[in-house]
Amino acid sequence: MPDSASRSSPSGPPAPSEWPGERLGLPRSGPGSVARPGRRIAGVAIDWALAVVVSVFFFQYNALATTVIFVVLQLVFIPTLGGSIGHRFVGLRVVPLFGGWIGPWRGIVRSVLLGVVLPALVWDSDQRGFHDKFAGTVLIRS
Repeated sequence: MPDSASRSSPSGPPAPSEWPGERLGLPRSGPGSVARPGRRIAGVAIDWALAVVVSVFFFQYNALATTVIFVVLQLVFIPTLGGSIGHRFVGLRVVPLFGGWIGPWRGIVRSVLLGVVLPALVWDSDQRGFHDKFAGTVLIRS
């Protein structure tokens, strides 16, 4: 992992990253690189569409039911498949920032915050949403 202290001036903050994920020790592109917005949006759209289909089938479409179904899909598939159905379909996976298994608690934190929506819209320079930062995860290309 790059040492941010080595990239800073003696009197200032660290130099800006050249690519998203550089500060995290992730490659610029290819497998293991930070997922870019297009794939992220496509993955969320697939997951939301699945939640809508289930909501229509069981609840004749109910906005609250759709949101709950969406969160449950995230809760089930992130710890078991390493990403939601949409993530996996577009070639992404959710990993803990410092390795290991994602585990249930990261999935819960990430999914609940994602269901609130706003944390997912606030990104840092590594293109990690607040939900990923709080859960200690990063969405990467498979």
